[in-house]
Amino acid sequence: MKITGRNIKRRLYGLRNLGSNIKRARYFRGHGVHSPFVYAIVRQVFMRSTFIDERRDLYDALIAIGAPVRRARELQNLMAHCGYNRFGIDCATEGFSQYDIVIATTEIAATELSRMANAATQAGITLCITRPMLDSERDQACKHIVEEHRCTSVDNRGYLLLFNNHLPKQKFRL
Repeated sequence: MKITGRNIKRRLYGLRNLGSNIKRARYFRGHGVHSPFVYAIVRQVFMRSTFIDERRDLYDALIAIGAPVRRARELQNLMAHCGYNRFGIDCATEGFSQYDIVIATTEIAATELSRMANAATQAGITLCITRPMLDSERDQACKHIVEEHRCTSVDNRGYLLLFNNHLPKQKFRL
């Protein structure tokens, strides 16, 4: 029986991300995260399968625009965990100061993400960029934003969180 390259390629397709998966394995369940702030987010937000409190306003808004249930629940729990009250989804950068967290969905072009990150930094709020690795343009834009960001950034593959608080510059890829 002849083995063709196409069949072997299909069989080995899952191994293309093996290097990335091995590098990120150290952060499984929060081990290897040396920031108490980020460790608490990993343990109390990302690993939680229920809601922290009774609020569901962000969750309902994200579900209405087609966000995955798990990601919507995590962001609702992040709001509760961080004590945020006001959120904006795909809003204009001029009004950032009225929010605690702003979510940039895939409706926002990759070229606009840098402008949103700068506005969030100036306003001192948290910016959440959903699906940072959607395509190569968005991935490169998010990598550039993380390099330029002055505070803590957390990338959990589903969304990129850019915190603008008193914490030092740290990058976490979970």
